[in-house]
This record gives sequence, C-alpha cells and structure tokens, in this order.
Amino acid sequence: MDSERITLRRIISTLAHKNDELQNFLETPLSNQEESCKVMSDLEAELEQLRSALEEKGVELHHIIKEEQQRKEAELQKQLSEGKFALLSCEELLEFANQTLTITNEEEFLTAAKQIKERVTMAPAFRLTTRPAVSDNMSQFTVDFRAERAGLQRLHFLPVPRAPEINVSNCVVRDNAITVAWRPLGEADSNSDGGSGPIERYEVEYRKTNHSSLLRVAGEACWEKICDIRETQVTISGLKFDSPFVVVRVRARNKAAAGEFSEPVAMETRAFTFGFDAVTAHAELKVHGDSVTWEPQGVKGHDPRLRAKDNKKILKNLRNHSRSATPSPNKTAVSRAGRDRFAGESYTVLGDQEMIGGSYYWELRPLADWKSFSVGVAYRASLGRFDQLGKGAGSWCLHASQWLQTSLAAKHNNRAKALDWPLPQRIGIYCDYDNGDLMFVDVDQLRLLHSFKTKFSQPLVPAFTVWCGGIAVATGLQVPSFMGKFASTNQSLNSLTQ
Repeated sequence: MDSERITLRRIISTLAHKNDELQNFLETPLSNQEESCKVMSDLEAELEQLRSALEEKGVELHHIIKEEQQRKEAELQKQLSEGKFALLSCEELLEFANQTLTITNEEEFLTAAKQIKERVTMAPAFRLTTRPAVSDNMSQFTVDFRAERAGLQRLHFLPVPRAPEINVSNCVVRDNAITVAWRPLGEADSNSDGGSGPIERYEVEYRKTNHSSLLRVAGEACWEKICDIRETQVTISGLKFDSPFVVVRVRARNKAAAGEFSEPVAMETRAFTFGFDAVTAHAELKVHGDSVTWEPQGVKGHDPRLRAKDNKKILKNLRNHSRSATPSPNKTAVSRAGRDRFAGESYTVLGDQEMIGGSYYWELRPLADWKSFSVGVAYRASLGRFDQLGKGAGSWCLHASQWLQTSLAAKHNNRAKALDWPLPQRIGIYCDYDNGDLMFVDVDQLRLLHSFKTKFSQPLVPAFTVWCGGIAVATGLQVPSFMGKFASTNQSLNSLTQ
C-alpha cells in the first residue's frame, strides 16, 4: 500500500511538472515574426545612428580644416598686399635717387641726398620680412581611424544578460509587503568579450499560490509584473495575503535584450483571511463581498410589537420541529438556517473562519452615513439569535455610535467602558489567542483604543453589528509591525475586569 502511494506521488509530481511545461508552452507565442521585425528595426536604427555620427564628425573635422586654411590664406594675402605697397615705394625711391645723381648743383644735390637717406630709413621695404607669415604645413590635422575601424569591425549583437540570483537572506515579508533582493551575475566581465553588457533595468514577476512547490498548478493566478526597476531590490506593497505563498522571480534587461528569469523563490505569506458568513447575517444586513450594509425591510421590521409576534411564531416552529421524529430534508435545512441567522434587534453577522491558536489581525472602515456598529470576537456557540455583541460572557467588542450623540465604548459581559477618543475611521483588530489578548487600534493615529486580557477557551470568530449605514473589512493582513509596541507592554486602556 505504501509503495503504491509513493509511486502515485511520483506520478503526480511528474504530471504537475509536465503541466507547468505545457502551460508555459501554450502561453508562449509560436510565431517570432513580430520579435524579428522589432530587432531588425532596432538594428537599422543603430546603424543609422552610426552613419549619422560619422557624418556629423566628418562635417566637424572638415570645418576645422577649412577654417585653418582660410586663416592662413588671409595672413598670406595681407603679407602680399604689404609687399606690393613696399615694392611700389621702393621703385619710386630708386627713381628719385637716379634723378638725384644727375643734379650738378652741390646744394640741391645735398638736399636731395638727405631726403633719400631719410626716406630709405622709413621705407616699408626695409621693415617688411620676405619670409611667409604662415606655414603651409597642415600635419596637425592628420587623422588615423584604425582603432575606430577595428572597433566597428568588432560590432556584434548585444549579449543577453545572465539570470540574477535572488538573495533569499535579504528578502523580507512584512506589513503586507514583500521586499525582493537579488545579485546580478556577469557584471564583473560586462565590458569584456563574452560579457552580458551593462544592465539597464530589471523585471520582477510574482504570483500567489497555495503550494510551496514552485510549479504552477492549473487554475492558479498568473504572473504579475513590475518593470523598469533600476536597483537590485524592489518592495511590492499593498498586497492582500489571501494565499499561503507568493512565488517571485527576476530577470535582467540591457538595452534591448531580456535575459532568462532567475530560479523562482517561494515566500511564505500567511495571514488571516475570512469573509462574512451570510448564513448568520440578520435579514436586514446585506453582504456584498467585503462589506455589510443595513437595508431595512419596511415598517414591519422596525415595530417591536410586530417583531415580538414574529419571534413567538419562530419559537413555536422550533418547538414543533423538535417534536418531529422524521423531519423532511427541506424543512431541516430551513430550520437550521433560521437558527444560525440573527434576528430581532441583533443586527449581527459573523465571520466564516475560526481563530484557535496564533495571532490574527484585520481592519474595519465605517462606510458613509453610518450610525452605529460594533466589531469584535465571539464564541459562535455562545451567541443566541437575539444576542447582541458584548452583552454576554462569550463576546468582546468595540462599539461606536454617532446616533443622537457620539460615543465609543468597549463592551463585554453586559458591561461597557466609555473611551475618550474621537471616532476612528480605520480600526485595527488584533487577537492573540494563546496569550488571551484582544486589542483595538486607531490605525491612522497609531493609538491603542482598548485591550481585553482574558483566557480564550473556545474557537473564536470575528463578529460585527451594523445599524444604519455599513462597514467594510480588510482581511488577508499580516499582524503589522506597529502592533509590537502595544503587544509588548501588554497594557490596556481602562480594561474591563474579567
């Protein structure tokens, strides 16, 4: 028998693995035409950018050479103009000197000679150099692009980044948030041949699962994605932990290529998740998912005398039912539902999950136009159909009201303790079953409103009373870290004597 069980488990594991492979295969597009067109387009864009960069650099270098050429030509042109002027002046002086030699009058000769001497001293020809002002050498503009050509010849497709490795020791699950940390692989040789190239960003995928196995079971949630992560960790916040585990994986992406995903890691995300037990809801309470609203059913539902008559009829039916030796299945079901459903002025509904052992936390928000509500815990078996929360020894609650006057009170065993605090808009309920702690917290103000200290002896269920308006609950929440400072002191504000 045991060997057959082992064989069957092995077969189930093999089938689950094959199921996951087929699931991934069916989710992968068989045609790569779209991806091929994309990479071809990217290649053309990169080549066009290279061509554009080369053309821009060529235009820049041409412009530099042309400017230098124009500068030298301007200097030479200026020197030539000055030379022409000096030559003309020199010719005039030479002709005047020749004429002076023909003068026979000594006094005239000496005067002319003196003028020639002064003009020679000031002549441009004797102050102008005959060497070119600029050199025709342009060797400083020589280029050598052999290294660049070699670099271009080494151009190849960008390597795919290697899969990162999730650093499990640095991953944290806290306050309904998951911090995932990882180590990138291959960055040390990213600039060498065969490296993965610079990693630009990361992508993280996660999904909820009811199994610690990393294989995806048919019907479970699909992967949810977080893109464009620049660091080597990310925090996923605002999660509802309505499954025992969350599986995460990460992959790196460079300029265009995404690598393979890392090995997935399952992170435990246990939290208290419950819904409203609609079978227990008062007839005038309507359950809508995570909210309950009070919807009166006409005048009859609010006339105490008529309700008393209805209650007598109900009790009579129950007595008749108890005398019946063989009740029909239909009547039995109706009667059982009738016993579970609250009635009269007990506008109550219970949660559908029990608490026994461990710590639990959930939150409540009053909806618009609310007038009165209570929230707490109770022994299911201790509440009768007409019992109200806090009136007996088997229920503990926080009661809020803004009907006629504003009030906030803690109730248990038909005793109430008024609390001097504004009506909260978000109430946290914390129950430590083993230590007998029940705490109510104003979450927005981080204020402990009240705590009960007792010893629970039966399984508890969340319990709610709503009159006028409605409430909404948030479940799937871990015990938040801020509860630590309240739980550690184990102090209460005006606790009731147990």
